[in-house]
Amino acid sequence: MRVAACQMNSRGDKAANLATALDLLEAAAAEGADLAVLPEYFDYLGTDEGALAAAEPIPGPLSAAIGDQARRLGLWVLAGSLHARAADGRCSNASLLFDREGQVAARYDKLHLFDIGLAGQPSYRESATVGGGDRVVTAEVEGLRAGLSVCYDIRFPELYRLHMLAGARLLLVPAAFTRHTGRAHWELLLRARAVENQCFVIAAAQVGESVDGRACFGHSMIIDPWGEVLACRPEGVGIVAATLDLARQEALRAELPALANRRADVYRLEAG
Repeated sequence: MRVAACQMNSRGDKAANLATALDLLEAAAAEGADLAVLPEYFDYLGTDEGALAAAEPIPGPLSAAIGDQARRLGLWVLAGSLHARAADGRCSNASLLFDREGQVAARYDKLHLFDIGLAGQPSYRESATVGGGDRVVTAEVEGLRAGLSVCYDIRFPELYRLHMLAGARLLLVPAAFTRHTGRAHWELLLRARAVENQCFVIAAAQVGESVDGRACFGHSMIIDPWGEVLACRPEGVGIVAATLDLARQEALRAELPALANRRADVYRLEAG
């Protein structure tokens, strides 16, 4: 199976962002990808007010355009995430998986919202405009189960363990990791999730500034179940692609049976 991670510098112009996303999907198809992953908030990155204004219903014009491109290219597409209009006036950080026919095969709404205030860094409060999801989602892609997640989710290993227990062999991570936290933790966390679950990780990132003072780290990458980085794009808009050695994954899981050696019988919190 061949996969591609698309790296973008989305800003406040939805039409320009969509055009870039469609071009990157073309490039992924030209690289022979079966699956292409767009980054978090590929549709819009800017102010909170702009994000609410940018939100669309699903289905809507943006999701229709991505579905049409998936069908035209015969490509599985994870539309990283987009601002989906919600009934309470906020929006959802919604990740849509399209099959080769351009149909939505799965939807995941980001569970863990990015509300932080690190000293000396811009503060973020995603929950001011976004409502969190309420379920864990996996889906079949070309006969392989994939676990869906978005950005800040990567700091919550229990989510990915649930993906693995559901049979996942791929972990999909669209993101807009900040430059500050990305330098310290992005690759570390992605490789940890790959190794501890013996899964491939496909991580598509935003890069560069969207508004003054807010910059994303980039470094879109594809990682194998041994924790080896198969491909990485540190900077700039574009794609990275790699072929996944599924036989090696099966052999690794047999030779190093960490998943089978789990002690679920004692994994519980004791009172007191």
